[in-house]
Amino acid sequence: MKILVTGAAGFIGYHLVKSLLKNGNEVIGIDNINDYYDVNLKYSRLMKTGIDSKLITENKELMQSSIYHKYSFAKIDITDLIRLEELFNQEKFTHVVNLAAQAGVRYSLENPHAYIQSNIVGFVNILECCRHNKIVHLLYASSSSVYGTNSKIPFSEDDRVDHPVSLYAATKKSNELMAFSYSHLYNLPTTGLRFFTVYGPWGRPDMAPMLFANAITKGESIKVFNNGDMQRDFTYIDDVVEGIVRCIAILPRTEPKADIFNVGNSKPVKLMDFISIMEDCIGKKALKQFLPMQDGDVKVTYADTSLIQKAKGYSPDSDLKMGTQLFIKWFNEYY
Repeated sequence: MKILVTGAAGFIGYHLVKSLLKNGNEVIGIDNINDYYDVNLKYSRLMKTGIDSKLITENKELMQSSIYHKYSFAKIDITDLIRLEELFNQEKFTHVVNLAAQAGVRYSLENPHAYIQSNIVGFVNILECCRHNKIVHLLYASSSSVYGTNSKIPFSEDDRVDHPVSLYAATKKSNELMAFSYSHLYNLPTTGLRFFTVYGPWGRPDMAPMLFANAITKGESIKVFNNGDMQRDFTYIDDVVEGIVRCIAILPRTEPKADIFNVGNSKPVKLMDFISIMEDCIGKKALKQFLPMQDGDVKVTYADTSLIQKAKGYSPDSDLKMGTQLFIKWFNEYY
């Protein structure tokens, strides 16, 4: 397989690229390397895959990895349709994994246009390029946020998701609808993956594990929303990558060829219990600032993963304490 991974400098993208290369695939990675969070972390991830930040050019040309002979990378934004079309025409991909998106729930309250450009305009560019280049299978990142304030748990792919509580969630739901349309109209096989609270080494600085680790280490207070009365289905990065890899090779079997799967640990953890685990791993107590629920946030995330287990044999087994220990080990080494 020759696979395009968009968002290759991101958290999930970085780990996915390494896994695909380990399995012998040819991979092209692209990323716009925006400054939503520290770009140095993105460049450090790229360096780990043999892409020297000093050699990345603004002319959007591919550069060869110094570590993996089957990996090349280019700084390209998926909103740049002209360059994207050139890349598809030149490289003749068989598969595409679209992880490029403007992330973050709270950021969407202040910067809505960034989400429309990247998550809507950028995604339709990906769909069009896949359609015209006869891509075998398009996988794309959705999110557990599409479930909004659903009271029924665990969240199932059959649940209605008509009430997103953030613009970020609305754009992810839009992606699912757009993909379904292209599968129906153009017979393009698509699979959307609803990720649940991904954590682990090289994680995003705007997510709770990194925010907590940074504050606890420095002796600063952590923000505990909804006064700690929250649960999250924390999913270790290796389990997420395994879910993606399992989905790549197996096409959707229904008509139209459009699947959607939850990718989660299916074991929700109370926020206060997670904080306690982090305290144990760091060896230091957290100073807690209890706050009300934030706009766009939800109280519980809990994935029903029976569908992906049956279709793909996916069964995550990473222990939260083990995963947190590995995350803290990386955090201490990197920072």
